[in-house]
Amino acid sequence: MFKLAHNGNVLLDVHENSPPSAAFIIEALEKSPFCECRVDHEAINNFFKSDSNERMLVVASKHDASLVVTLSDDKMLATGELTLAEGGKVMTLDDAKKELIKAGVARGYKQAFLEKLLQQQFELPAGEVAKGVLAKGRLPIDGQPSKFVPQVETLKDRLKKPKLREDGTADMRDFGKLASVEPGVLLIKQIPATPGKEGFTVTGDVLPAKPGENSKLVAGEGTEISKNNPLELISVIAGVPVDIANGMRVDDIFTIADVNVKSGHVDFEGSVIVTHNVEPGMRINAKGDITVMGTVESGHLSAAGDITIKQGVIGHQLEDKKLSCNIISQGDIHLSHGQYCYLEANNILIERQASHCTMKATKLLQIGQEDNPQGKLFGGEILDAQMLIAGEIGNESGAKMVIHLAASGADVTAQTDQCLKDLAQTDSQLDTLQAAIEKADQVKDAEKKKQLLAKIGATQIHYCEQAEMLEKKLSSLEHHLHDLLEDAQLVVNKKLHSGVKIHIFEKVLLTNRQYPPCKVKLEENKVEVEFKTSQ
Repeated sequence: MFKLAHNGNVLLDVHENSPPSAAFIIEALEKSPFCECRVDHEAINNFFKSDSNERMLVVASKHDASLVVTLSDDKMLATGELTLAEGGKVMTLDDAKKELIKAGVARGYKQAFLEKLLQQQFELPAGEVAKGVLAKGRLPIDGQPSKFVPQVETLKDRLKKPKLREDGTADMRDFGKLASVEPGVLLIKQIPATPGKEGFTVTGDVLPAKPGENSKLVAGEGTEISKNNPLELISVIAGVPVDIANGMRVDDIFTIADVNVKSGHVDFEGSVIVTHNVEPGMRINAKGDITVMGTVESGHLSAAGDITIKQGVIGHQLEDKKLSCNIISQGDIHLSHGQYCYLEANNILIERQASHCTMKATKLLQIGQEDNPQGKLFGGEILDAQMLIAGEIGNESGAKMVIHLAASGADVTAQTDQCLKDLAQTDSQLDTLQAAIEKADQVKDAEKKKQLLAKIGATQIHYCEQAEMLEKKLSSLEHHLHDLLEDAQLVVNKKLHSGVKIHIFEKVLLTNRQYPPCKVKLEENKVEVEFKTSQ
């Protein structure tokens, strides 16, 4: 009944078969060998609507399977749309691979992806469109930075683990044996930075990976880089290991029960551990860390490292308004509570309360536990800090209190002004030299002219280098001031009372009521308070 033409069309001799209706033709096609061919419904319907004299009617056509490969905009994915054959040839694996190559796919191809898509030719009806992923690119994996893996316990680690009594309670003054080392002990192993793994697009473009930052292992005092392995740090003296940036140092340790009139003042090149208390009027000066298991009363402590006081720091106000207790650290200060004392450090971390203290922190001043600071801060003055976090600031009576945040910005501004003046002077010198060059060009004696220009040129290079250095310094100062002001903030987790004068750089806010939990920041050159009202 049906015949296949050379061009793939399925023909019906209407004169010979005289089909009564379109439905008859379609039903006959479904029962014929051409049942999977694409039926030409439009041609069949038009035949019955018009008076056509054509003998042969095109009722269907054969179509081979076709594959369209599409690349994503970022070239990280190649997908395929496979239109299944309708009475024609199925798509072979080799033909499909040619389509991938034609589309520009060069990497990330997996034959399993393609086989999975082609398999659907035997599972879906003719003419259906099957879709699937054919190739995937790979994003670059950045390298890991150097890692420094401690091989020994430091003094700070030891202080986090007080000795337990028989009843299970912790003895906050007994931390057991010190974390000491002998010469030749491995302190740190360095794991080098990794280069990362490059990525690629499906078209074969390489996506470079960012290598990890390779920091240098630092040998502090009392240590050395191993002669056998440059990635290992070894102790060279007996003492207590102390963390430093990218390394360790080993301190000689001076341990004493109490610092009092009987013991005298302590001045030591290494670290000092006081197992009990520091009594009034006594001084400790250490090139390493100072650790006091008990309290410090009206004492003076100064350390190049950290100062840790497990109990309180207590002082009083002298007749000249100064405070009788001073704790100054070039590292961090950790203590339980403070009263009428002067504290100065990089970071100041107080567990419970600070009352009537004068404090100066380069970065963080925190009152309360690390995970959720709820401590109290009242009275006294904060001379400087970049960030202040506490549970409660001020008190119910509204007693005056002054807080300065980002006070160091004044120094940065002064340095910036001086830098601008120096740059203006340098520019003036360069203008003068340019005039000198123009004048030297008029000298008729060639040799003399050459000498003059060489001398002026050398001076000009000097001032150009100076100008470049000043511009870099100016840019660095501007960035530093921006970051300082951007990060400066006061965070209160419970209450901010009235009577607290808050300075952030050159702007001031005086609280005249009580605020709930809030954050105080510099916004658009104004001190603003952001807070949530209680529900």
